[in-house]
This record gives sequence, structure tokens and C-alpha cells, in this order.
Amino acid sequence: VQLQASGGGLVQAGGSLRLSCSASGRTLRNYAAGWFRQDPGKEREFVAAIDWSGGVTYYADSVKGRFTISRDNAKNTVYLQMNSLKPEDTAVYYCASRRGDYYYLTPPDYTYWGQGTLVTVSS
Repeated sequence: VQLQASGGGLVQAGGSLRLSCSASGRTLRNYAAGWFRQDPGKEREFVAAIDWSGGVTYYADSVKGRFTISRDNAKNTVYLQMNSLKPEDTAVYYCASRRGDYYYLTPPDYTYWGQGTLVTVSS
């Protein structure tokens, strides 16, 4: 599975962005997915996860109520809608996936990774 993340950019605090993660090479239908982010010099941080069906989601406390993860298996794409963005949300955002029935919360849980897309939130 090859993952391609897109949708990052520069936005003012309080604004919104939608990230997309498109998969090729294999259907995502039986794959859980997640979004992580990373600042330079810091460890990769969990943001949100979704099960293979899209029926179960999980969020980091820092983004709960502001971010929404979703998926369209017909389009082989996972999304991260980010609202009420804060400067501390600035990071490179990565999508990840793995075959599995549940959602997964740590980087070692995932098999496939996208290349990352930069989100910059100005104050």
C-alpha cells in the first residue's frame, strides 16, 4: 500500500484545513488508519485513528472536539478535518495504515506511512 498525504498549508489561528490520505496499490477496505504529527526534534505524536469501516474513531485529547477523522473506502481515502486550529497544531502530519479490525494508537502499530504534509498555523 502506498499512501499519499496532501492538504497541508499555512493557515491563521482559528482557521480550518482538511488533510487527505490517498492509497494506491491495494484497497484500504480492510485497513485501519491513523494520523500522526511530528515537530522537528520531537517524537511522532498520535492525533486520530479510525477502524476499517469508519464506524469507530479515537482522538488525542489535544485535538478532541476540533479534529474529525473520516474515510471513504470507495475512494480509498482517509481524511482529517481540522477546525479551530491553534499555533501548537503546527507540525508535519503523517497518515498511516495497517491491516486490522480495530483502531491503533502508536506508530509501531502501523505498517504503511505516507510522506507527510506540513501544517503551519500562524498566531
